Amino acid sequence: MSEKRRDNKNRILHTGESQRKDGRYAYKYIDTFGKPQFAYSWKLVPTDKTPAGKRDDISLREKEKAILKDLEDGIDPIGKKMTVCQLYAKQIRHRANVRCGTKQGRKQLMRILEEDKIGACSIENVKLSDAKEWALRMKEKGYSFKTINNHKRSLKAAFYTAIQDDCIRKNPFDFQLNTVLEDDTEPKEPLSPTQEASFLSFVQSDKVYQKYYDEIIILLGTGLRISELCGLTEADIDFENKLINVDHQLLKHSEAGGYYIETPKTKSGTRQIPMSTKVYEAFERVMKTPRMARTQLIIDGYSRFLFLNRNGLPKIAMNYESMFRGLVKKYNKYHEESLPKVMTPHTLRHTFCTNLANAGMNPKALQYIMGHSNINMTLNYYAHATPDNAMAEMERLIA
Repeated sequence: MSEKRRDNKNRILHTGESQRKDGRYAYKYIDTFGKPQFAYSWKLVPTDKTPAGKRDDISLREKEKAILKDLEDGIDPIGKKMTVCQLYAKQIRHRANVRCGTKQGRKQLMRILEEDKIGACSIENVKLSDAKEWALRMKEKGYSFKTINNHKRSLKAAFYTAIQDDCIRKNPFDFQLNTVLEDDTEPKEPLSPTQEASFLSFVQSDKVYQKYYDEIIILLGTGLRISELCGLTEADIDFENKLINVDHQLLKHSEAGGYYIETPKTKSGTRQIPMSTKVYEAFERVMKTPRMARTQLIIDGYSRFLFLNRNGLPKIAMNYESMFRGLVKKYNKYHEESLPKVMTPHTLRHTFCTNLANAGMNPKALQYIMGHSNINMTLNYYAHATPDNAMAEMERLIA
């Protein structure tokens, strides 16, 4: 019968355990891939003291317990050592066919992870409290609740993939952000009928902003996304049938080489929008405006764009957002009742949808016109019914 191995304190060592000449303990095991691996510690059991000058660590027996648990559960001993940055890079590499805007968002998150201490952490060591602390640090750096929540969602998906790959057991990003941070996002409100009338009247009469009147009429009367408006060409306007054909949007980004065309935000975004009389007349005026540059610039096969800047180039969302900031500031200066606190070109899309919802349009028809992929998004606009709307609807139903 062979004699059991002992350490320098005459303690019996378990199978796989050994002690080196310098006093450090080692544990040899075979991982899930059949390859030999080693774990080390200066302590055999938790009550041992770490030798002077050596880095403190958990004992070898504690490491053995965790290793055996991982092996029993089929946890990948190599995969769990990935850093958060490496995990996220792997996640986005497997989902490469995305829009340009998504790519830019991914670059921002990767930069955030690289600059934050959590990025270099092994995924096995990231706990729920670490993820929450990350969210708090993002808030301290000035990121909005919405941005933090979007990035948290991406990290949750990455860690979920790590769970599926048997790298870890729990998802540290599986929590509601509003339990850690206050959701200070300003609610998006549509224009009330009174605000809408006053706003249009102001734009039409103002010497600086009246040139944008037709574009605002079109946005208010169609619910177009601003990038869809920017992408409209002469060929997209069907005057005979009074329809607007929407099958693309115009965007611009320096890293994408300038202007580029994309399909609408969702598959449901490809649609035909009927024109009201006001919208029809607005498009007629736009068409009559001299635009020699329409025949010159071709972007991904599209030409003769309707809305151009002073340099004869197609306008983009940024142009309208900048214009709106000045317009809203000037409007509020001369009116006691201010416009909604969050007032952007998207507010006009919001207002259009709310108006049709309050008028009783069939939700599925409204979903189609808005280009929403999910009916719940459309139905959310019904929540903007005012007390007057609700009373009128009740009276109509019980009359």
